[in-house]
Amino acid sequence: MPLAVIIVIIIASVACAGAGTALAVRGLRRRRVMLSLRSRDNDRVRYAFVINPSKNQAPQVRAHIERFCEDKGLSPIMFMETRLDKDGRTCALEALDRGADVVVAVGGDGTVRTVASALSGTGNALGIIPIGTGNLFARNMGIPVDNIDAALTVATSHGSTMVDMGRMSLLDDDSEDHPHAFLIIAGIGFDAQMIDDTDPALKKNISWLAYFVGGVKHLFAPKLRADVTITDTNCIDHTANDVQFRTFMAGNCGQIPAFSLMPDAVFDDGILDFEVIDTSGGLFGWANLFSDVVHQTITGKSEQSPLSTNSKIEQVQGVSAEITLEKAVAAQVDGDVVGTTGHIRFSIERRALCVRAPVAQKENL
Repeated sequence: MPLAVIIVIIIASVACAGAGTALAVRGLRRRRVMLSLRSRDNDRVRYAFVINPSKNQAPQVRAHIERFCEDKGLSPIMFMETRLDKDGRTCALEALDRGADVVVAVGGDGTVRTVASALSGTGNALGIIPIGTGNLFARNMGIPVDNIDAALTVATSHGSTMVDMGRMSLLDDDSEDHPHAFLIIAGIGFDAQMIDDTDPALKKNISWLAYFVGGVKHLFAPKLRADVTITDTNCIDHTANDVQFRTFMAGNCGQIPAFSLMPDAVFDDGILDFEVIDTSGGLFGWANLFSDVVHQTITGKSEQSPLSTNSKIEQVQGVSAEITLEKAVAAQVDGDVVGTTGHIRFSIERRALCVRAPVAQKENL
């Protein structure tokens, strides 16, 4: 064999051996890096999903979440289901005890607000996968309500915003161990009566429109009377005695599908928007009230229609309000009736809740 050919073979053999050794070393390094990454735990984000199993699509959504997290390498994850005797707040507290960094509420506004109640002030982030009827808070925060993958992407990304947490305290309920949280609107009077009488089956079929059906029977209910004290942003109290109204609401977010109930409400300003509503003249007064809501939805301003004669919407901002009623009435927070009360207090926790959300866009409502 010619010497030149032998030299070429030797050089090629050495090159192949060198390349093989380099590949082996590189592979070993890669394995070491992967083992090192898998052993790291201090910078891994732990996700817990609190899911409301009463929602029809809950099993399918849970399976979807599991696939999504597996594909993204977001494991291990925790799932906790709410029950009649174990609400979202209890589930979220348990998730925090088990080391969750982000707790994701999978359900409607009720699940979201109870999970948020536990997370407020902790620094742990709230994620939202909206599968409820109204999903009003998700809408106000710009979270997709009809695309689970998009909502999951938001919940498992690092973009977050700090929002206010509203609280409702039933001061005459000795059994209450914590104030009820709300992120959208809490109230007493007509709105709570309407929610309390809404048929759950009808709500599943026609969504939030079912509330209007529930409210019809209360259009001519007796008005409420109360002494009202509102504390303004300068911590000055303003008291009005023997106030007559149909409903009293405190709002953190004011947008609902198609309408603006409180155009000035901002979810991170540390202020509650209080609204006192009254009507007279039977159905004519309620028609006037509806035109007022349409007017402020179009104008984007907290003002009544100049054509109103038999309705009244008084809107004022403050940091708290205390109401002493003539008699006990139903109270609601974010669409959940939480009992009856004759003495109630609304307050706000400024920028206390971290929410995984894009910038809110009212036009998406």
